[in-house]
Amino acid sequence: MIYLDSGATSFPKPACVRRAVTEAMVSCANPGRGGYGAAMKAAEKVFRCREMAGVMFECTPEQVVFTSNCTHGLNIAIGSLFKPGSRVVISGFEHNAVTRPLHALGTRITVAGRKLFDWEDTLSRFEDALKQGVDGAVFTHASNVFGYVLPVEEMSALCRQYGVPFVVDAAQSAGTLRVDLEQWGADFVAMPGHKGLLGPQGTGLLLCGGEVQPLIYGGTGSASIQQEMPQFLPDRLEAGTV
Repeated sequence: MIYLDSGATSFPKPACVRRAVTEAMVSCANPGRGGYGAAMKAAEKVFRCREMAGVMFECTPEQVVFTSNCTHGLNIAIGSLFKPGSRVVISGFEHNAVTRPLHALGTRITVAGRKLFDWEDTLSRFEDALKQGVDGAVFTHASNVFGYVLPVEEMSALCRQYGVPFVVDAAQSAGTLRVDLEQWGADFVAMPGHKGLLGPQGTGLLLCGGEVQPLIYGGTGSASIQQEMPQFLPDRLEAGTV
């Protein structure tokens, strides 16, 4: 079989991934919900995963939030940074996972750069938009349609120069291209677990460098008495079983 749909998901999953999933089903209970052996083993595996992601993406384990996919993470990021009427600049190559949440929120969107494989056009248009004054930016690392890798390092530097918070959609790059939360200075970087990271569907990561607001509210296994979600990460964004 020749598989040509890797932009949607990696397939088939490596044997080590299949073994890890099976082992977790056999030996792990609910992480953070008890002190017995199977729960502790699950908690250890979850934290080890956070540590490995932190090393790979240049952040602390606490900044690694588990999501159900990249879209879930992008919705958290967009909801944390923007409100109705916010002025947001995006590239001309964004996925619906970016544009639909922004439209649903009622933001004012400026599209910067539409020429494929033209970094000069992308950067000049992007900087022009930043100069006009915006409340934030969201841009993809690589287009899922064209394979165009955007100049994310340069775009990140421009956002820092103009003091603009920003989100990077690393759906098509995480696990393939370098993703560096610390160097970019991003408020959020969202990614799926099931594409370049070769994990199972239904998994994702959100790297958090800025202030966060929960998208989903519920149990976390910590601070169970209080009615509000915990203030600390990753618990603040991980309602329910990870």
